[in-house]
Amino acid sequence: MHYVAIVTVLALIEFLFFGALVGRARARHGIAAPAVSGNEVFERYFRVQMNTLEQLVLFLPSLWIFAHYASATWAAGLGAVFIIGRAIYCRSYVRDPKSRSLGFVLTALPTLIMIVGILVQAVRALMAEQ
Repeated sequence: MHYVAIVTVLALIEFLFFGALVGRARARHGIAAPAVSGNEVFERYFRVQMNTLEQLVLFLPSLWIFAHYASATWAAGLGAVFIIGRAIYCRSYVRDPKSRSLGFVLTALPTLIMIVGILVQAVRALMAEQ
């Protein structure tokens, strides 16, 4: 579970980093808080941060539950793919939002795999109890 904890912290640090990028873009493009629009580049950074928050809501519980029911090693590996996917997503989305597909897939697929894995393992455990 140590690797799962490390992946969790790295995902949270990445999210904080994206927040810092939003702050920097806000200052660079003169977007005063609480505004979240007014410059396309700023809006891209902001959307990356908000989309990452949306993904973390699914990813973090899936990571820990999958580690418990299936495999902590696989959970950590899938989590690493998620973190790399988020970095690719950020870079590509800021450059050109139409090019975000690879980063999105590398984010969504690990979470989907873990969600399905949790369901399968939980049903198996339930069936074994009966």
